[in-house]
Amino acid sequence: MNDYKVRKDFNIEIPKSVKMIITILEKNGYEAFAVGGCIRDTILGRQPQDWDITTSALPQQVKALFNKTLDTGIQHGTVTVMMSRVGYEVTTYRIDGEYNDSRHPDTVEFTSNLIEDLKRRDFTINAMAYNPTVGLVDAFDGIGDIEKKIIKCVGVAEERFGEDALRILRAVRFSAQLGFDIEDKTLAAAKDLSDTLKNISAERIRVELEKLITSNHPDKLITAYKAGITKVVLPEFDRMMECPQNTPYHMYNVGEHTIKVMENVPDTKVMRWAALLHDVGKPDSMTMDKKDNNLVHFYGHAKVGSLMVPEIMKRLKMDNKTIKLVIRLVECHDDRTASGEMSPASVRWSVHKIGKDIYEQYLQLAYADFQGKSDYGRKKGFDKYLYTCQQFKYIMDNNICTCKAEMAVSGKDLIEIGCPKGEIIGTVLDELLAKVLDNPQLNERETLLNIASKMF
Repeated sequence: MNDYKVRKDFNIEIPKSVKMIITILEKNGYEAFAVGGCIRDTILGRQPQDWDITTSALPQQVKALFNKTLDTGIQHGTVTVMMSRVGYEVTTYRIDGEYNDSRHPDTVEFTSNLIEDLKRRDFTINAMAYNPTVGLVDAFDGIGDIEKKIIKCVGVAEERFGEDALRILRAVRFSAQLGFDIEDKTLAAAKDLSDTLKNISAERIRVELEKLITSNHPDKLITAYKAGITKVVLPEFDRMMECPQNTPYHMYNVGEHTIKVMENVPDTKVMRWAALLHDVGKPDSMTMDKKDNNLVHFYGHAKVGSLMVPEIMKRLKMDNKTIKLVIRLVECHDDRTASGEMSPASVRWSVHKIGKDIYEQYLQLAYADFQGKSDYGRKKGFDKYLYTCQQFKYIMDNNICTCKAEMAVSGKDLIEIGCPKGEIIGTVLDELLAKVLDNPQLNERETLLNIASKMF
């Protein structure tokens, strides 16, 4: 066992399977530690997503000690050990060679020294290792940085970011997830090297960006903007940050308003993406007021934005289901069907237009939109929003019909009473639905068939 400087004042609870793997490796003459994010999260009182183990044993030596293993990254020293149907990555201490693609080392050299392995890790808070008998190995003062609530690179920041450019975005992501600030030298290096993010795959960018925006601090996207990161990974946000909103309804530019909206919607993937992109069409929709040059308008921005969403999200390799939901929410977010005369019928028509399946999400987005406006903008129309919420609850509680699928009659019923086959069936159903939206009590089979019989 190397003479590591350790802290004995940390007793970290690790899973039985992890402890077993470490024990087996130690009994066979090797070092082994739980390492990285699992140690950071446990110290912070967060639930680790997975547990990684680092060891002085070579991959083939690890494989020889366990019944079931998978060669998940054996060329880089990683073997997955299966315990009770759960996989644990066990990686040999290593020293990385040169990086020429901002992602992978050209060569990997195995070492017997834990500190050499920890040196290559991204941030100090992720470069801690723990062993129940040895204690906490914290060679780069990760504990100190946790206490100071800062994200700081291990060693020279330019070198760490040069090894893997994604670390630049990960710095902001960790900052958002943990509520930490980024240390000055680390942030300066991120800004200097932000352009190298163009070498990183869209899939990896999306994963980090999504973790950032679904965190408790989506406002850290502003940090990414100031560091030149969004210019590479989400240039549309830069345009939003540079688009003023000189209207009585607003007090922030489009980007700042967007952050406020993100902060006020649930932290689900769909809602945060919808909030992030709900006003993405504003820069292309901005027009000056014809009478007052100090005022601007954004007519049609929701439609323009909905057309931009698929291009942006496909570029980031987002799944089709999420893309479709976000398109719908962006397109309808500015819907004000009940903004005229407040009536139950106007809300039923709104639900029909937007869709009962996403109407709750639409209302969440609309509420957040209010919260991101000026005092005047938050008050203007909010009573109508509350009325719409009340009416939607009534619709749901009473199973009020808002679409053809919920009508008491179908095309088959119309054919049975003599309606000719063809387009006329759809036309009749549309007319019947319009009557039901205006008068829900009409949604009874006999009543609708009687009305329909007079239409053909």
